[in-house]
Amino acid sequence: MNFSIGFDKRDLPKVHEAFDKIVASNKWTEGYYTELFENKWADMNKLGSVAFSSWAGAALAALDFYNLKGKTVLCPSNTFMATPLATLQAGAEVQFVDCNKFDLCMSFDDMKAKAEKYKPAAIWVVHIGGHLAFEIEKIAAYCKENNIILLEDCAHAAGASWNGKNPGEWGDAGFYSFYATKTVTTGEGGMLVSKHKDVIEHAKKFRNYGKFDYVVRGLNYRMTEFQAAIGAIETDRLKEIIDFKNDYALTLDPQYNNRIKLPDGMISGYYKYIVFDPIEKSTGKVYDEQCHRILKHDVELPNSDWVAGNHWCVPIYYNP
Repeated sequence: MNFSIGFDKRDLPKVHEAFDKIVASNKWTEGYYTELFENKWADMNKLGSVAFSSWAGAALAALDFYNLKGKTVLCPSNTFMATPLATLQAGAEVQFVDCNKFDLCMSFDDMKAKAEKYKPAAIWVVHIGGHLAFEIEKIAAYCKENNIILLEDCAHAAGASWNGKNPGEWGDAGFYSFYATKTVTTGEGGMLVSKHKDVIEHAKKFRNYGKFDYVVRGLNYRMTEFQAAIGAIETDRLKEIIDFKNDYALTLDPQYNNRIKLPDGMISGYYKYIVFDPIEKSTGKVYDEQCHRILKHDVELPNSDWVAGNHWCVPIYYNP
């Protein structure tokens, strides 16, 4: 199966119609479709939503709101470099945490040990491959009990849920990516979600230089109306996309017993279909090099190192 951007070509007439409206409106940013996309995402996630030009812009808005400069933030090493790099860009110090072998997400036990050692102001949890971190309930409870900010990297998790609860609902803020490979894509783009109204209001100012009182010192992270129109259209398709991927995954399951197996009640967005069987010619991994190795941190994270060399991903693209 060749890589395919997950856009349903049956929606092309809607895209053309939307683009014509945008051109005629003479408002190509911060207009009708940006608000529409945000409203559709908020309705789906049951959380306030703010559209950005990138995942990084959304993350930086929350990192700025919580004033994490000079403070310690825990981050799983088994993630894309965007997670620690955004944290470092915000002026915080990163300490890395090991993952579990059973879900590739942050280990609660190692997180707790590192939290007791480093006394972090915030903790990142990253939902890997489309499913939610299996230990998210324990992680969220620990953060709440210890007054630690919980940030959810939801870049892979569009369409996922666990007993009806969506990505971003456990944390203080969550961040989606709409990069070209993602389940919902606008080419480039991101979305911040949060249950906190003050985070949402801060994010709206942060993405636009802090206009108009400039109390918030943001930069330009606005999403164009063209991107937002595509995002709104794809949000309407998301349930169909997730159903398609889950049905396809069921056809793969008998072939791959040594795969990630979801807990009861969890629905994966199947950004990746992850197995641990050896294969001579891998079609790709989630991550083949860990962040603590890239940034040369002197820390032993045995599960993260094991995962990097012992998994691969079966292609599972939406292609109706």
